Amino acid sequence: MIEIQDRRALVAVDLGAESCRVSLLRWVGNKPKIELLHRVPNGPVECGDGLRWPLERILAGVDEGLRKAAAAAPEGIRSIAVDGWAVDYVRLDADGRALYAPFCYRDERTVAAKAVVDALISAEELFARTGAQPLRINTVYQLVADAHSGLDARTPWMLLPEYVLYWLGGRRVAEYTNATHTGLVDLETGAWSRPLFERLGLTIEAAPPIVVTGTCVGKVSGKLAALTAFADTALIAPACHDTASAIAAIAGEMAHTAYIVSGTWSLVGTVVEKPITSAEAMRAGFTNQGAAMGGYCFHANVNGMWLVKQCLDYWCSEGRTIELTALVAQAAEVASIPGIVDVDAPSLLPVGEMPARINEELRRTGCNAIADVPGNEPIFARVIFSSLARRYAVVLRNLETLTGHSFQRITILGGGSRNVLLRQLTEESTGLPVMLGEAEGSTLGNFAVQLAARDTAGRTDGASLSQSIRGWAAQLAGNAS
Repeated sequence: MIEIQDRRALVAVDLGAESCRVSLLRWVGNKPKIELLHRVPNGPVECGDGLRWPLERILAGVDEGLRKAAAAAPEGIRSIAVDGWAVDYVRLDADGRALYAPFCYRDERTVAAKAVVDALISAEELFARTGAQPLRINTVYQLVADAHSGLDARTPWMLLPEYVLYWLGGRRVAEYTNATHTGLVDLETGAWSRPLFERLGLTIEAAPPIVVTGTCVGKVSGKLAALTAFADTALIAPACHDTASAIAAIAGEMAHTAYIVSGTWSLVGTVVEKPITSAEAMRAGFTNQGAAMGGYCFHANVNGMWLVKQCLDYWCSEGRTIELTALVAQAAEVASIPGIVDVDAPSLLPVGEMPARINEELRRTGCNAIADVPGNEPIFARVIFSSLARRYAVVLRNLETLTGHSFQRITILGGGSRNVLLRQLTEESTGLPVMLGEAEGSTLGNFAVQLAARDTAGRTDGASLSQSIRGWAAQLAGNAS
């Protein structure tokens, strides 16, 4: 057994589109024990001028969670790392403070911005240059939308997880796995593409410098540093994109394993050594994003539990309060459904009135609509889960064709791993066994990178970091409470 020399605790902050979580890792003997200390409900807010994230509420929740961590760990906190969703960013004023609450990627200002970008550079060329599927939610389109709204293109910006590290006392950076989601990183160099910035009228100097996974970006400062636990706490940029963190939590080899990271979105793919930027890959909706342990997370964005959450929110506004776990159980008892829907249909992307949007998609495919009355909620849920499973099967077949690999199993990570019905439907639609990964996979991957960064301090080779991440991922599995 390895003797742990530095027995201070670690903190992982996982920013989710539906909730933000603060977790603590402490040592019990020589074994790590993980506890979720604090959860803050999250969601985009319509602000009149657009759909935005409640930044002040998120930061207040992080602060409260960190104070709970300090109280729970008298041995002190060695490091904090933050991961979260990609593409959204915070603009900074001249004093380094947030200029305004950041826009949500679902805001429709990017519809016009994408048309502007498409006129300057084809989606095919953008995909070939960056490997990022040219989705209108990407940072590149949001930055162009800012420029066309009159905002000075020289105004500095930071992706959201890295901004939280900066707010805690770190320096301004963009971690590599997260940067690759912007649609502005050159595949060949792993650096910002200056020609692309210039061609789109963007200012590369406004972008933060890119750093590798596991980089220490500073130490906690400000009011939190007055707490004894944070007197000498390092700030680590893990795989700041939550999907990359979740993939880092898979301990086994990925050669014949496909993953589904199931949360607000479903990311269906595998890890590849080299990017795949063929026209076929683009048409099939795949993207190439940096992986924490080298190579690329090659996956397609599929809609996810967002559909169910939007239904629940709508029903709640109508006075029908339904708990998700009960809804899943009731959906499993539904004998028949009117049909399935295209879960990636543009009409299912915006906020609001999701049951009506689902009915619209059912009618579009020639199926009967579902009466949106009390008691029919499980039918809506069963349609969503069946449609997701069917889409997963299509994506998996495309994945095998594009990679030339056949898969023997699927690992589901994230909140969807708790959904027994979705697992069953996915097994039926794909014909493959589905293994349940960690529900809090992003948090485990976050901790694995922190521990690996500690072990490999002073060594810059990626192989050492990758080996250490994989080892810690195996040890951490099953240690979250």
